[in-house]
Amino acid sequence: MFFGRDDKKEAQKRGLTVPLLPLRDIIVFPHMVVPLFVGREKSIAALKDAMAHKGPDDKAVILLAAQKKAKTNDPTPDDIFHFGTLGHVIQLLPLPDGTVKVLVEGVRRAKVKKFHPNDAFFMVEVEEVEEQTEKTVELEALVRSVHSVFEAFVKLNKRIPPEMLMQVASIDDPARLADTIVAHLSLKLNDKQALLETESPAKRLEKLYELMQGEIEILQVEKKIRTRVKKQMEKTQKEYYLNEQMQAIQKELGERDEFKNEIQEIEEKLKNKRMSKEATLKVKKELKKLRMMSPMSAEATVVRNYIDWIISLPWYDETQDRLDVTEAETVLNEDHYGLKKPKERILEYLAVQQLVKKLKGPVLCFVGPPGVGKTSLARSIARATGRKFVRLSLGGVRDEAEIRGHRRTYIGAMPGKLIQSLKKAGSNNPVFLLDEIDKMSTDFRGDPSAALLEVLDPEQNHNFNDHYLDLDYDLSKVMFICTANTMHNIPGPLQDRMEVIRIAGYTEPEKLSIARRYLIPKEQEANGLADLKVDISDPALRTIIHRYTRESGVRSLEREIGGVFRKIARDVLKNGKRDIEVDRKMAMKFLGTPRYRYGVAEREDQVGIVTGLAWTELGGEILTTEATVMPGKGKLIITGKLGEVMQESAQAAMSYVRSRAERFGIDRKVFENYDIHVHLPEGAIPKDGPSAGVTICTALVSALTRVLIRRDVAMTGEITLRGRVLPIGGLKEKTLAAHRAGIKTVLIPKANKKDLKDIPLKIRKQLRIVPVEFVDDVLREALVLEKPEEFGRKPATTDAGKLGGTTELPASPAVAPA
Repeated sequence: MFFGRDDKKEAQKRGLTVPLLPLRDIIVFPHMVVPLFVGREKSIAALKDAMAHKGPDDKAVILLAAQKKAKTNDPTPDDIFHFGTLGHVIQLLPLPDGTVKVLVEGVRRAKVKKFHPNDAFFMVEVEEVEEQTEKTVELEALVRSVHSVFEAFVKLNKRIPPEMLMQVASIDDPARLADTIVAHLSLKLNDKQALLETESPAKRLEKLYELMQGEIEILQVEKKIRTRVKKQMEKTQKEYYLNEQMQAIQKELGERDEFKNEIQEIEEKLKNKRMSKEATLKVKKELKKLRMMSPMSAEATVVRNYIDWIISLPWYDETQDRLDVTEAETVLNEDHYGLKKPKERILEYLAVQQLVKKLKGPVLCFVGPPGVGKTSLARSIARATGRKFVRLSLGGVRDEAEIRGHRRTYIGAMPGKLIQSLKKAGSNNPVFLLDEIDKMSTDFRGDPSAALLEVLDPEQNHNFNDHYLDLDYDLSKVMFICTANTMHNIPGPLQDRMEVIRIAGYTEPEKLSIARRYLIPKEQEANGLADLKVDISDPALRTIIHRYTRESGVRSLEREIGGVFRKIARDVLKNGKRDIEVDRKMAMKFLGTPRYRYGVAEREDQVGIVTGLAWTELGGEILTTEATVMPGKGKLIITGKLGEVMQESAQAAMSYVRSRAERFGIDRKVFENYDIHVHLPEGAIPKDGPSAGVTICTALVSALTRVLIRRDVAMTGEITLRGRVLPIGGLKEKTLAAHRAGIKTVLIPKANKKDLKDIPLKIRKQLRIVPVEFVDDVLREALVLEKPEEFGRKPATTDAGKLGGTTELPASPAVAPA
């Protein structure tokens, strides 16, 4: 109900009591007609009460106020804004589902003064807000500015019909202008409520102006985005249309759709493949080039292959390391017997990896004779760490392109073997075995060992560049393991990049254990005898080791054991299945005539015959040295297919003996009237190295003094002209050879004392190892002397018949045993 001016003032004094309709997410402004759907019981009751108590002008009055939170279903007075709009209920229409559709019209702002107690609905006492507008120049300017901004807003916002612009342009009243425009703006609830509560029309227009300016900026940005997206879509559609045309032309020319499908497959792979930024850009560039080519051209094939290689590489695909050190140790011990140092190094790497989380892959080089398990150890390391295993044999590789690949300009160009192996592995952190690295050689095509310098350098291989790919590839996560039989064939710079782990030959007890644990079960199963009980005795195994193999490893031993099982298999088929025990005689019957003469110590002490120790690629060997004296003119004859270094050692030994002739009791006339012949048997086998110096010197002294040499003494060492004994290499292998031959005492250079820890403790306990510093110490240990402590300390007598006291030397026992 509304009144005239005087009546209105009177009503304001005493207040107006009307029902309140809480609104969700909507604010009704004056002069605004809004349809509402009402479903809450209290709200429907408020509407019915308003309709029941119409004013004298026959209009139902209700207060329209918004809730502070739309999700509140049963609001309290504190949940409702106390500033709203008095409105008329124009139409009320009940719906079948129990809700009510109502059409309301906002009339005037009003404040809630008091909530009256009422359980059915909210009944409030309100106070109408009087809006007074004084027209000023500033207000007129503000009205014009709002008209102008609204016009710009309507042009950008396509959701507002243009007719609305004409309607707003005809409004001059500032209060009504503000209320009409705000109804068409997408503002937040709190912003609209703030505008509703602003009583001054001038301030309301100012706020509205600011809000419209913000909305215009947002709409302008949206328009830019829409324009950009539209252009991109137009470009895409244009490309699609042209590609379809090109496809139609190709069909007319008889070319198939496979080329297009292939390009689509490459694009799909590129989307799903994680690669380096450089590689991704390269593929996109090559793909763009490929689209422009004829699918039948040779260059298209080259580009396709190139893209395939890049996409198929494991750029970031890696396996998870198994960093359990205890489990890794168990795996290594299961697969290999012994090999303590390599196993320790692998377990150290895993322990550090577990602590550091990121570690550059080590570059290990296993150096040792054939058959000791270098390659199989690398495979076992891959199993222990949970990595993929890749093997690349470098034996006989002469071309640098085998490592780095060929440039794409060549017909049939391909990446190097490194990249090919990584593709095959499907992982960028495998265990990569570079087998037989010492067998590479050089020719006019380049030096492959030089190409490996970058690969095996942890500081450089994170950006290895293959000639074919012409992209940087990260090899730093790869665990490189190299194998070699000897180190002298590997260039120095390459050796410097690797951590060398020497693997010596196996001792006889180790070979027996390996045969029992690994070789016999393996060969028994391989030859179809797994369900039979076959027992090979220890004497039989020792006979196979001594008489049918000559090696540091166990490869030949495995082959001979396989031969025994093949004979047993034939016997089983012929005579039926039965348990078989193989003794020494049966093993020799199966394997035939022994192939090798087992090196044993001399049976008796002799003059001029010394047991030396030598190192070969197959392990240690005993090397007998013979010296004899014969009438002549003082010549030194050296035979046995000796190398230059060994011949020089013989000359040095002879010079030392001549310089110490008086102290050894040798008449100097012997060197003028007799020739001395030094021979090393097995003349067909080349021999070289300086470690035979003490052996030759001892043989010369024994032959010239006619003193016997102990048969159970073996020796090794290089000598100088002053009689010092210098250190040698391969001490473990030489000591094992002495032990196999039944030697009791081994003379070694004093400087090699530090290497004794490499010799198994069991072997050390069975041998008497004597470190010597001078040749005199060697002679006191090796020669059969009555007073060893006096030998070589003072000149002996030169009387006839005494030690070296005559130039008439009898026949040497080396020729005719005493």
